[in-house]
Amino acid sequence: MKKAIVVFSGGQDSTTCLLWALKNFDDVAALSFDYGQRHKKELDYAKQIADELDVPHHVMDVSMLGQITANALTRDDIEIEEGEKYPTTFVDGRNHLFLLMAGIFGKQIDAKHIITGVCETDFSGYPDCRDSFVKSMNVTLNLSMDENFVIHTPLMFLDKKETWKLADDLGGLDFVRYNTLTCYNGIVGDGCGECPACKLRARGLREYLAEKDGGHVE
Repeated sequence: MKKAIVVFSGGQDSTTCLLWALKNFDDVAALSFDYGQRHKKELDYAKQIADELDVPHHVMDVSMLGQITANALTRDDIEIEEGEKYPTTFVDGRNHLFLLMAGIFGKQIDAKHIITGVCETDFSGYPDCRDSFVKSMNVTLNLSMDENFVIHTPLMFLDKKETWKLADDLGGLDFVRYNTLTCYNGIVGDGCGECPACKLRARGLREYLAEKDGGHVE
């Protein structure tokens, strides 16, 4: 029986990955993280989505990450903007820590497949979203625990238009659009329309709907 864990924030990408996992694995669990993020409500939406899809949902406390990093997602006094090297929304070590914790948790419940929604096509240049990092982390997990984990990245080489198409192919276009929280300002669904995450999401949706049937974002 193939058992999988989805690293799950309740956003567009991780929810699409959750739908993908439900199509590809026999037993799926969702794992969310409380890392001191500015908008704790994302954990509430993650739980709602998992409940609606009848997926066990676990929340892990990794709040020490928010205590030792300074960025716009964990500090109210830092503006969301382009930084000197990376956007101020980059959280040092976040995906590294999430995958490590997912591996440790996965070993306890005998889940050897880990799914994460990272992508190096339409992204903000975060180093821990790159395919090379994920492959390296996969090797590290297996060496550190003498296991055979497989980290899956269904969105790695998709742009946002293609991510919306995948959600549609999985029968979840409207579900993902209206129930997920991607917005850096904490607004569910189509979001604020102004932050980088919302602009990227909206552009991809417009492109996909136009390609699909001449539709548009209302």
